[in-house]
Amino acid sequence: MLPLIGATAWLFSALPVSALNVTQLEPQERDTLHAVVAALEPLMTAKKKDGTANLLTWQELYEPLTGSQRALLDEFRALRASTLGATSHYFGESTAGAEIIPVGPEQIVKDGTPAPLDPQYLPRPVLEAYRRMMEAMQANLGRQLLVESGYRSPAYQLYLFLFYLPKHGWSVTDTNRFVALPGHSEHGNPARQAIDFINEAGINGEDHPEEFEALPEYRWLQAHAGEFGFALSYPRDNAYHTSFEPWHWHYESK
Repeated sequence: MLPLIGATAWLFSALPVSALNVTQLEPQERDTLHAVVAALEPLMTAKKKDGTANLLTWQELYEPLTGSQRALLDEFRALRASTLGATSHYFGESTAGAEIIPVGPEQIVKDGTPAPLDPQYLPRPVLEAYRRMMEAMQANLGRQLLVESGYRSPAYQLYLFLFYLPKHGWSVTDTNRFVALPGHSEHGNPARQAIDFINEAGINGEDHPEEFEALPEYRWLQAHAGEFGFALSYPRDNAYHTSFEPWHWHYESK
């Protein structure tokens, strides 16, 4: 069992109003971002190896960085999705009082070869509801869904956003369609905790959503997930202007 997650703010002062070029980062901003990711690589390699990357704290994230690199992180933390043409909610960065529990170990069997999933965590009530739901799915279908991504701390969410920015042409606006900004992700909000599901054969739909949409497990979720407190977050043509994510469900406390 892990301790309760407390407030882990790491602020030098009030967060600044971001002056980032959100359409496409300027060359200097790109250079600083490259340096940030390089500086964080040893830390993230170690945390992925011991299975605690998802629990990254603000202090751990900021500590290896220089003043200018920390300032860049502050600018990203000051961004709000509403200024990027999206309508996703801002939940805030605090996860105070949430008891985060390991899910696994889990493994998929892809093309006949077993493969372990990265360690995942969920708030205790969500993990208990997920287990009840999977027991019911197993009884009905003879199969279950696994947790490919559960709780992600706001600090880890920011790291992921920075990591994937180059893959989306250095555009903050475009990246935000696929990776939420810190404080905006249901994965970092225990009161509305998200789970990204993957089936036992390794189908997660992230490259081809229609593959997950075609699964019997997905149709079962559509019919029964609400009985256990879960709801689909991003259906087709959703109000948040994000892509269709049939694998992404969140828990709504009853």
